[in-house]
Amino acid sequence: MEHIEFEKNIKIDKKDALIIVDMQYDFIPGGSLAVEEGDLIINGINEVAKLFKKRTAQVVLTQDWHPKKHLSFASNHHGKSPGDEYISDNGAIGPILWPAHCVQGTKGAKFHKDLKVDLADKVIKKGMNPKVDSYSGFQDNDKKSETGLREYLNSKSIKRIFVCGLALDYCCYYTAIDGFEFGYEVYFLVDLTRGVDLPEGNIDSALETMKKTGIKFANFKSFQ
Repeated sequence: MEHIEFEKNIKIDKKDALIIVDMQYDFIPGGSLAVEEGDLIINGINEVAKLFKKRTAQVVLTQDWHPKKHLSFASNHHGKSPGDEYISDNGAIGPILWPAHCVQGTKGAKFHKDLKVDLADKVIKKGMNPKVDSYSGFQDNDKKSETGLREYLNSKSIKRIFVCGLALDYCCYYTAIDGFEFGYEVYFLVDLTRGVDLPEGNIDSALETMKKTGIKFANFKSFQ
């Protein structure tokens, strides 16, 4: 991350939105798809969320909400294991298979108890189609079905989005990329996310791609 330059003196206003991605038990250490140090970013996210609320900006949570038979789960493919490379013919599942996670109605799908959910203006559920994965908070991986996030942000006249949460190189990354493609000015809060780095090198690749795309990087100090 040495090559990253962070924006400074960012002023938040009502045309901004904080997108907090998938801060759920299954992605926190102890969960079925735990992201290392995923619990260490919760307090920082809460503090930034408080700032956004104070400045009358929007705070949005995304929530993975999978059915038991979701095809991104290795357990739903005979002879496959979590981490195995797999891409469906239409690209809707892949590039790898995951352990079962964030199954609807389970504890693993719930937001972590330390996350201040009451600060959120909206919760966007994703990943409900068993045949299509939804890394992005905006749309399914096949880019055919949106989650409602764009519609909500546009209804609030949002111009800039700030992305944080889990995991850096998957759901946060794709949310940021889609946000940029949908016309928002995108800031990626690097210190308020953590990655899985599967396959190895994926975190660096995600950061480099975002940099080349035009996504800006920020951190907790950017708002001081």
